[in-house]
Amino acid sequence: MSSNLSFENTDSFLIEDRLFVPSDDVVKNANITAYMKSKGFDDYEAFYRWSLANSFEFWDDMAKELHWFEPWKSTFEWTNKPFFKWFTDGKFNIVYNCLDRYIGTPTQDKIAFYWEADDGSTRTLTYKELYTLTNRMAKVLQNMGVKKGDVVAIYMPLIPELVAAVLASARLGAPHMVVFGGFAASSLRDRMIDCKAKVLFTADGGYRGNKVIELKKIADEAVAETPTIEKTIVVRRTGLEVAMKQGRDMYLDDLLKEIPEDTVVPCEPMDSEDILYILYTSGSTGKPKGVVHVHGGYAVGTYATTKLVFDIKPSDIFWCTADIGWVTGHSYTIYGPMMNAATIVLFEGTPTYPAADRFWSIVERFKVNIIYTAPTAIRSLMRFGEELPAKHDLTSLRLLGTVGEPINPEAWMWYRKNIGRDELPIVDTWWQTETGMILITPTPILPLKPGSASRPFPTIEADVVDKNGKAVGKDKGGFLIIRHPWPAQMRTIFGDPARYQTYWDTIPDVYFAGDAATMDSMGYFRIQGRVDDVIKVSGHRLGSMEIESSLVSHPKVAEAAAIGKPDEIKGERVKVFVILKNGVEPSDELAKELKNHVRALVGSLATPDELEFVLSLPKTRSGKIMRRVVRARELGEPEGDITTLDA
Repeated sequence: MSSNLSFENTDSFLIEDRLFVPSDDVVKNANITAYMKSKGFDDYEAFYRWSLANSFEFWDDMAKELHWFEPWKSTFEWTNKPFFKWFTDGKFNIVYNCLDRYIGTPTQDKIAFYWEADDGSTRTLTYKELYTLTNRMAKVLQNMGVKKGDVVAIYMPLIPELVAAVLASARLGAPHMVVFGGFAASSLRDRMIDCKAKVLFTADGGYRGNKVIELKKIADEAVAETPTIEKTIVVRRTGLEVAMKQGRDMYLDDLLKEIPEDTVVPCEPMDSEDILYILYTSGSTGKPKGVVHVHGGYAVGTYATTKLVFDIKPSDIFWCTADIGWVTGHSYTIYGPMMNAATIVLFEGTPTYPAADRFWSIVERFKVNIIYTAPTAIRSLMRFGEELPAKHDLTSLRLLGTVGEPINPEAWMWYRKNIGRDELPIVDTWWQTETGMILITPTPILPLKPGSASRPFPTIEADVVDKNGKAVGKDKGGFLIIRHPWPAQMRTIFGDPARYQTYWDTIPDVYFAGDAATMDSMGYFRIQGRVDDVIKVSGHRLGSMEIESSLVSHPKVAEAAAIGKPDEIKGERVKVFVILKNGVEPSDELAKELKNHVRALVGSLATPDELEFVLSLPKTRSGKIMRRVVRARELGEPEGDITTLDA
């Protein structure tokens, strides 16, 4: 995270005065209403104040709804700031709470996942069938010598075997490290090296919009430079002929033939603070950071937020459209909904293939009750008009959600009108890879403001402050902070605890993860975006340094700067400024070559939308490129303090 904080105060856009209040039926049936009443509250404001004063009681109550092999001795310990512990000495396994506790009950026979492939074909897995597959895949890992503490890397398309690979690893106490299938070989390699992964799950390939992604070929390139990988397990997805290295590479279906259907690998009882997974996210330096989440607190946080934010019920069909390569897919495609015994939709394809009504046809076909998607997807689908959603029966929906980035009021209104029948509540959620769970959100009983993430979740004390930690007041821009840890929060940065500490000492004694915000007189937050050198494309964070480093690695490039520019569809698009080495002439062909170079080294998401050749870049006297000034000049905004600029 950048330690040189800067914040340009901008006027908040005007939001309609009208507040959208959910129907009485939603309020009456809300899980949060039932919990409030159990504590003697009818008034949400009084309940929220109680939750701040009694946060440990709240989280104890949530934890008691899950299965523990041994109970915790204390709810929270913070003796070594900024490191903390939740549910200390409790013995737990998140997979037991996703699968095992349903076996022998009626839940085992309900659908856990509806899966729809890119080409429209489908599969279903009941909780019992997923339990069986997960156990058999856990046995495959066991047979390869994987044990508690070994890291399992996963680089796969969005197929049911990906879910089972995640659960099989966690079942053994082996942390999983999922890498989004759009990342390039070098990105996969760097992540596997950093976490010392022992085994890799991948596939012969994957489909996306009728395009075949050669995942095994990319994985081979990464594994060739990753000395810790001992075995690669390959799922047959496309039927592509792929290279298989004898002794290292094995097809999953061949391995499963040796594992009986009734195989049971008991869940490893984990300490509440044992690592569940490592997930890499971009920061303001070139090296992605491995965010560490643990079994106990993460499970309690994702279970509670799924239950209370989405008002979820076991009868619900829940669809989070995020890829499992991102934290949203971890928390709200797999773990949160499964611990709430929901039926989940898993979709391999893209929103606009083979037609721009693909999302709405899935909602209609599977009778989805709750959809949780990105503002980028909504904005992209808005372009095709109101006619496409109107063709489909969307009456099964009762709750809409957004995630990954702020949603602009226009998209909010379109979503509510055309998908929500002008009556459904929208939960516009704010959280991050580091937070593990939703922190700021409407609940189904709060009034809604278009474009606002609403209020903090119960027990979460958020504020907007200046760089010294002083509250800035209503409707003024500042830094979004959280004053106290919560259960699902990351515990550290893998192998780099000093980097973790910057979250707590950049602004003294509070958690700050790099976002700017305003808070109005009702306590409603509007998230304004990143304040560090991170570009957010389609809700996903890209480090400016990572893009720049890939460009500078090209033999014709001397220096580079990457910025994010506002984009009405993606939120931000990537623009890079490139200084060429002496004697190299700029050309359209070279620009194309450099864009492809970034794509190859970092991944398709990081591919520059714009590339401009320049002769110089604004720098400090110490030689550091001032991206803030680059961006301000590009957008015609005030440059702010430039006293450190080298004249």
